[in-house]
Amino acid sequence: MEILKFEFSAGQAPAKKALVGCVGSGDLEILMQPNDEGMLSIEVTTSVDGSAQRWKNVFERMFAEQTPPAVHMDIHDFGATPGVVRLRLEQAFEEVNGG
Repeated sequence: MEILKFEFSAGQAPAKKALVGCVGSGDLEILMQPNDEGMLSIEVTTSVDGSAQRWKNVFERMFAEQTPPAVHMDIHDFGATPGVVRLRLEQAFEEVNGG
């Protein structure tokens, strides 16, 4: 088990919270809540040791395309692939943005 922490600059804090996914074989859960500090802070708890660079790459690619909202994000990972990670992130951002 490994705990990873990341921070990124962000836009406005959303008014909503979000919970997407579930922890299970090959999946992950994302909990998002507004962050009044104006940053996107991420804490990943993963069952895959040594995956920090993979997580960093996924986040950097995604946030190069869009400015994320100011949220605190807790991710509980059980070996999800980068494609599943991206899908769950998009679902969570859509939820907090009222989509």
